[in-house]
Amino acid sequence: MAKYDLVIIGSGPGGYVAAIRAAQLGLKTAVVEKDGFLGGTCLHVGCIPTKVLLHHAEIYHQLKNAAEYGFEVKDVKVDWAAVLARKDKIVKKHSKGIEFLFRKHKVESIQGWGRVAGPGKVSVEKDGKTTEIETTNILLATGSEARSLPGVEIDGKVVLSNREILSLKELPKSLIVVGAGAVGVEFASIYKEFGSEVTLLEMLPRVVPLEDEEISAELDKAFRKKGITIHTGALVESVKKDAKGASVTFKDKDGKSQTLAAEKVLIAVGRRPMTEGLNLEKTKAKVERGFVHAGPYMETAEPRLYVIGDIVAGMPQLAHAASMEGIVAVTKMAGKPAPALDRNRIPNATYCEPQIGSIGLSEKAARDAGHKVKVGKFPFAGNSKATILGAHEGFIKIVAEEKYGEVLGVHIIGPFATEILAEATTALQLEATVDDMMFMSHAHPTVWEALGDAFASVRGMSINA
Repeated sequence: MAKYDLVIIGSGPGGYVAAIRAAQLGLKTAVVEKDGFLGGTCLHVGCIPTKVLLHHAEIYHQLKNAAEYGFEVKDVKVDWAAVLARKDKIVKKHSKGIEFLFRKHKVESIQGWGRVAGPGKVSVEKDGKTTEIETTNILLATGSEARSLPGVEIDGKVVLSNREILSLKELPKSLIVVGAGAVGVEFASIYKEFGSEVTLLEMLPRVVPLEDEEISAELDKAFRKKGITIHTGALVESVKKDAKGASVTFKDKDGKSQTLAAEKVLIAVGRRPMTEGLNLEKTKAKVERGFVHAGPYMETAEPRLYVIGDIVAGMPQLAHAASMEGIVAVTKMAGKPAPALDRNRIPNATYCEPQIGSIGLSEKAARDAGHKVKVGKFPFAGNSKATILGAHEGFIKIVAEEKYGEVLGVHIIGPFATEILAEATTALQLEATVDDMMFMSHAHPTVWEALGDAFASVRGMSINA
């Protein structure tokens, strides 16, 4: 087999993006993928299928409330099988799209379990046979899998991970979601909208605990208004299956033991890096609790061994983070200039309802870092397009450096938050100030223009609130 400039293990949003960019930069590239399809967790059992279901839930909500918009729509019913079929169709379309892109850019795809076999060597195991590949560089993009809780078995039928809950044959009458991070709140939104009785259990003091505290409080309020039951400070002690589903026993924030029953239980308590069996112990790479340490260009302590995505220590487990890490890594491999990736400039998008979008430092993190901070807020209640959409919940919060007005963080909860986030990301990437942004013309009427008012609010000059 021919020697490659780069062999990538894993074809998720980190691996396949890195492969295409590497090929564009002239590197002879191969991707080793354990599954019989390309795209990884994100495309098949993560980002894309969940967003399909969230979109369908949004459509269902609009149909149920059609009278508010002047339409008479009766007897709206969910054809769950058709919803799942469309989800699968979209996933298959984009998986085939990656195959096409690999052919277009002459990226070779090799199926099998890939492992580091030594400096410049990757072994691929398939059907009991092992093949060794020679390469100048190795990039690991093996991703992650759902964690569980001690003593809790995910059986895939009653106690579920993100994989199984995407393919339930019927909508559950009741659902307990353990974990109120991005995955947990997205599935809570989906199944509540489709009629399930939903309960959220979160060990930490607030939902979406990685977000700014005011964003967490607003989502908590919105979820409770929808009828989602929330227990924060909840320490799960056991999950036991029974004839009707399962019961979850937990200690509440007051230390009292409670037991709740539901038809299904989703475990959404984070993800575990998939680095076992890669032979990293035979390299100089530093591995800590399964995560691999990397430098500013995703290089490990082992020469010409790079890591990206969910297995990287200290980086967010986000598809778009993996993609950009891959682009930075292969650009550096190709000897081209590339900026080091700044963790604080990676946006976070959570597609629950209402949506959440954020980038940079929260108010607390900015103050803890020693910044003198000035904050501005603008509610979507003052935005005309939000009124048209019937989506008044939420606000935009700007965290800025007091003296010069540099934008340190932007935190959004409300309509199209994950899209409005684009301008905020640009502002931080270009080190803009609130004065730069408040003098930028924002198209009217859009929900996006609420960001202009939010920047102006830092200076006490918001027009519409």
